[in-house]
Amino acid sequence: MNITFVNPGFEKMIESIMMFQTEGETPYWSDSLFHFFPKLNRDVFQTLDYNAKKQYILNEMKEIYQDEESLLNEKVIKYNRHWRRYRPQIEEALSDAFEVDAHQLFNDLTAEICLNPVSPRFLKEQYFQVFYLNSERGALGISLHEMIHFLWFHVWNQIFHDNYDEYERPSVKWILSEMVVESIMRDERLSSINPYFPRENGGCVYDYFQDMRLGDKMALDVIEEYYQCGNIRKFMQDSYTYCQKHEEKIRAHISKAEEQF
Repeated sequence: MNITFVNPGFEKMIESIMMFQTEGETPYWSDSLFHFFPKLNRDVFQTLDYNAKKQYILNEMKEIYQDEESLLNEKVIKYNRHWRRYRPQIEEALSDAFEVDAHQLFNDLTAEICLNPVSPRFLKEQYFQVFYLNSERGALGISLHEMIHFLWFHVWNQIFHDNYDEYERPSVKWILSEMVVESIMRDERLSSINPYFPRENGGCVYDYFQDMRLGDKMALDVIEEYYQCGNIRKFMQDSYTYCQKHEEKIRAHISKAEEQF
């Protein structure tokens, strides 16, 4: 696996930001923009239609991009250098976790360093985004999370032979893929270089999974028990069955959590 960090340019960043500013989007996803960029007036923004919102973001973020462009370009160099330092041990850890030769997979991944505080990933296009205020260690931590997704769905698709469109939010398959990251990240070769691990440091999965209880057990504890079987394919099948069984409660928990940033 290989990652190349790049500055994708201002227009690409605006398109990314607007993905999470659509009508009906929850505050959990939309409000981080206003947290990190307080010059944006959320009250004014909310009165606008989609096209006007996009124009507002274009106008207001242009100056921010110009002020931060040199920093963005510095991060390209720093993030790439830091990634190269740890690439061998990451490939070994992920090869073991997914029972594949990760050295031969996804050698053209691109990581776009963006103004968007949300870091979406695009499986079919083989790129993801990283918020530019991350340190080198933070950017690597985010990248590890995303790399796990790419390999997860690569193996998953070989088992279930389904459609990549089913791997996006808010499907159960997407939900599960986000829940399993912590178990895979426990490998010392990964956790030791991820500043967001363990949970006390913020966690490497969404916070609403960290306090999710299903029945008499914490959901992530059950996921971890399944992972300990030592077979990635059995783990996928068993954990998916578990999520399907509890789908209604999982969705209710997420829905409530996403009402606020």
